[in-house]
Amino acid sequence: MNKFLIIGLGNVGDEYHRTRHNIGFDVVDAFVLKHTGMFQLARLAYMSEIKWKGKTFICIKPTTFMNLSGKAFKYWMDKEKIPIENTLTIVDDLALPISKLRIRASGNDAGHNGLKDIQLTLGTNLYPKLRFGIGNNFPKGMQVDFVLGRWWNEELPIVQKKIEKSTEIIEQFATVGIEKTMNLVNNLTFT
Repeated sequence: MNKFLIIGLGNVGDEYHRTRHNIGFDVVDAFVLKHTGMFQLARLAYMSEIKWKGKTFICIKPTTFMNLSGKAFKYWMDKEKIPIENTLTIVDDLALPISKLRIRASGNDAGHNGLKDIQLTLGTNLYPKLRFGIGNNFPKGMQVDFVLGRWWNEELPIVQKKIEKSTEIIEQFATVGIEKTMNLVNNLTFT
């Protein structure tokens, strides 16, 4: 099958724009922009359809808020008849340093509410995820403020490199598959 569902996790609203927690939205925005697409408001999400090298990418940014991401994921997966292995969810990850990206074919939610809802809705954690390391450089008790906060100026060059690389990872995922993409990505370090 040459159809893929690309899900960027984030929250709608100006107050969440360009925050660590919305990196999934930022990556999907960059991918759609790279391929000269445009988003439109659709059911449960902003959606853009991209065609590239014989592949179709249904790119969504759920409008359900992070904690209800599963509803939009399942709706678009079912509507477009895309098998779960042809989905890629882009998400922020506190457990990874800012210098890292990690792609896996499956894995638990690691305490991430968006992933938790997707897993609950689908009844499985066997779906591919691209985890965008945001680090955990925050004082005790300040996790929420850190995650919902904007990137620091010194982080922006690495974040931009990782966003650009993430658009390539989406293309690699669709052309060479998850295993080869994991080998190409999971040992990279960004500085």
